[in-house]
Amino acid sequence: MTDAIEKAMIEDRMLRDAARALVDADIANLRANYAARGIGDRVKDRLEDGAAVVLEEAVAVAEDNKGVIVTLLAAIVLWFARHPIFDFIAERTE
Repeated sequence: MTDAIEKAMIEDRMLRDAARALVDADIANLRANYAARGIGDRVKDRLEDGAAVVLEEAVAVAEDNKGVIVTLLAAIVLWFARHPIFDFIAERTE
């Protein structure tokens, strides 16, 4: 083997070993993080954060469209109360 090829091989091996050391360190960090706080807790936190963002957005939309929200709520109440309202009207017209 020529000196240039041997030198290149040694440099390549050093780069490979350094890259492997970085991967091993990353894996060790991940294991330590998951040992301290499990995947379930992380998922729960993500869901809570997502729900908080959705709630904030819903509040902002509701504040911008108060009239629409009130009308919608009134329509829902009237829909569920339609039978007693119809009965009341029928009693009055008899």
